[in-house]
Amino acid sequence: MESRARMKSNQLILCNKMLVKKAIFPVAGLGTRFLPATKAQPKEMLPVVDKPLIQYAVEEAYAAGVREMIFVTGRHKRPIEDHFDMTFELEVALEQANKKELLDVVHSVKPDDMECIYVRQAQALGLGHAVLCGRRLVGNEPFAVLLADDLMVGEPPVLKQMVQQFDEWRASILAVQEVPQEQTRRYGIVDGTPVNDRLMDVTRIVEKPAPAEAPSRLGVAGRYILTPGVFHEIMSQPRGVGGEIQLTDGIASLLRREKVFAYRYEGKRFDCGSKEGFLQANVELALAHPELGPGFREYLRGLEL
Repeated sequence: MESRARMKSNQLILCNKMLVKKAIFPVAGLGTRFLPATKAQPKEMLPVVDKPLIQYAVEEAYAAGVREMIFVTGRHKRPIEDHFDMTFELEVALEQANKKELLDVVHSVKPDDMECIYVRQAQALGLGHAVLCGRRLVGNEPFAVLLADDLMVGEPPVLKQMVQQFDEWRASILAVQEVPQEQTRRYGIVDGTPVNDRLMDVTRIVEKPAPAEAPSRLGVAGRYILTPGVFHEIMSQPRGVGGEIQLTDGIASLLRREKVFAYRYEGKRFDCGSKEGFLQANVELALAHPELGPGFREYLRGLEL
């Protein structure tokens, strides 16, 4: 008992001193819902307007102050590594053609002060297992988890809002939104005590409960800030829903030792893991695009719907 109390105390001291500088991106999934488009390319590389999904998530993390991007990948995810790497031939061609604006776009994909690290998830054993694959790289620091399937649009960016909450509370923060009762099977569902109109002190979290068993309608979206204590809980837990190692179960165990808060973020989430959500994201972000928006809006007005 003393060692556990000491470990908790050390973690709190560390979290009080540290900023959220590392983020894990679980990108090893097969993307079967988008076949045949994902037969030879990662789903995270599917473009929304003019950028791949993974770039939106990385840009959000970077805007929140994260500088170390940890990608948990699989054998077929090499295009993600290539996307954030230097493309010498392309850059030379753009420079020789004096296409400075396009060259700036290429350089902006990976700023000089951003580090990308890749670790393999040999087996698809669940989100909790994917997060655990990044344990040695995270060390004893607070860290973010971003699911690229969930394209989040907010001002300030959603993860930056969560970092601000972490700076105040120094505890794990989960992004949540209200979901229809019939969709609780798709989410981790939280319950707890309201702190203010956007923050809840979580007392319970359940992975993908049936509508009749859901403790609330607050579902966890694809953004987390977690303390390193969650690694110990994930390593100690049995497999959960679907026979997988669930991150939700690790957070549920963490609740016995640490505070966890649910944050109702300001912004909009597009479920780009579904074809419908992916199409919605393309339409809405195209309309908001400074160059494409006006012409695309006129095009839509001319359609017979």
